[in-house]
Amino acid sequence: MLTNLSIKNFALIEDVSLQLQNDFTIITGETGAGKSILLGALSLIIGKRADLNAVRNPERKCVVEGLFKVSAYQLEAFFTENDLDYEPDTIIRREILPSGKSRAFVNDTPVTLQKLAVLGNQLIDIHSQHETLSLGEVNYQFKIIDALANHKDNLVLFKKKLSVYKSLVNELERLKESQKEAKAAYDYNLFLLTELREVDLKPGIQEDLEEKFKTLNNVEELKENLSASSFHLEQEEVGVLAVLREVKNNLSRLENFSESYKELYERVQSSLLELEDVSEEVARLENKMEDDPEELSLVNEKLQQLYNLQRKHDLESVEDLLALRNELEEKVSSSENAEEELKDLENKIEAAKKQALSIAQALYKARKKEIPNFIKKMEAILAQIGMPDAKLNIEILPQQEFNVHGIDKMNWLLAANKGGSFKEIKKAASGGELSRITLAVKSILAVYGKLPTIIFDEIDTGVSGDVAQKMGDIMLRMSAEMQVIAITHLPQIAAKGKQHLKVYKETQKDITTTNIEQLDEEKRILEIAEMLGGKEKSSSAIAHAKQLLN
Repeated sequence: MLTNLSIKNFALIEDVSLQLQNDFTIITGETGAGKSILLGALSLIIGKRADLNAVRNPERKCVVEGLFKVSAYQLEAFFTENDLDYEPDTIIRREILPSGKSRAFVNDTPVTLQKLAVLGNQLIDIHSQHETLSLGEVNYQFKIIDALANHKDNLVLFKKKLSVYKSLVNELERLKESQKEAKAAYDYNLFLLTELREVDLKPGIQEDLEEKFKTLNNVEELKENLSASSFHLEQEEVGVLAVLREVKNNLSRLENFSESYKELYERVQSSLLELEDVSEEVARLENKMEDDPEELSLVNEKLQQLYNLQRKHDLESVEDLLALRNELEEKVSSSENAEEELKDLENKIEAAKKQALSIAQALYKARKKEIPNFIKKMEAILAQIGMPDAKLNIEILPQQEFNVHGIDKMNWLLAANKGGSFKEIKKAASGGELSRITLAVKSILAVYGKLPTIIFDEIDTGVSGDVAQKMGDIMLRMSAEMQVIAITHLPQIAAKGKQHLKVYKETQKDITTTNIEQLDEEKRILEIAEMLGGKEKSSSAIAHAKQLLN
């Protein structure tokens, strides 16, 4: 429930603070006095978008702040989920800065407008004149019946299951399109893959083949140099090894004279061992070296295959070819396993459809069950407020296809007068009748919804006299369940309020300001008398006002 509303620098309001009661509050004032400004300020703290033009003085920030008692409405989970401090007396503040930037806070913690709107929708229902026209819209009609059927959890679950089902259907369409393209490219992809499979592709193969080719292509030069190297190493008496062995023998006779000679000896001996190993390796390579034109041709052929494939696919390495081969294998495999993949996805779609359908059928049954009770209550209330012969018929039929509400098609029909035929409610009801029907709906929802606060913006449009009195009685009864605030031009309704606020304009020094005053009993009599008979406030109007208040 809203206990306090503070508005600063908003439209024609300079600085207003209102204390609101937990029952039936009336707001009156002349046309143009600024009642809509009050609603505009309220809409800011429940997440509506801000308009920089609404700032009174653009050099100062605009602040709208509401204090709400929320302890009775099980909102702790919302605060926890959104990392907000939960307070039984929660403060919601909205600021519009001179720069045009808008900020929102819940208990001094910044929040997004989206989060604020979610919280605001659980605290206040602002019924505008536009909402009366919404009565003929299908989404609004479903919203009402679903609130009465109290199957919010099933609605959320259905939307999740429907989302899964639609996602799978879209995936099937994409798969069919993809497989259609893949089928057209299958033969070509298979040909390319076969070419790549014919080559023994593995990392490093190109480097190995190029080294082997270079060796086989230069056998004579390699043998010639290896033979010469072996000759110089192994030649008797003058070969490198023979000379080094002689040096070693000479130094061996000196090694006992000092550490320096010994070190020289060991170094020569180490060099000799290394050279002997080199000599053996040279001899081995020389013996191994053979001219093999057939092997050379085979290696060259393999290399040319690699080079041709790289040129063909505009790739630079064997690793790139391996990646291409893997890609082609996936495409070919996809085409070869297309039937199985389609079948698997179709089975998933069927299972998802069954799950969504099961929940949709439960929604249909719950709505079907609730509708007769709703119609009975509606017709009883309408009879009280000047529509005694009105008959309501709500058609609900299951369809073959899913929609956002399940599988149901709903239509509200009204026969406003005795003997009249049923027509769509938006065509059958006048403006005043739509107002009364809307009030009847809201009064029923008040019992089910447990919403803290509802605000009616001139819901009495198009009615007067006894009907207005009875509409006021309904709002008064609603205020036993929730906080009700009504903006009205009708004295019959204004007299029902427990608290009466008057919105008025005043001009000082060529500056017009909207103010709000809480009326005491004497001022209420004068205000209602003025609503009855104009500014003259005749004695009969004052007497009538007192009668209404009593």
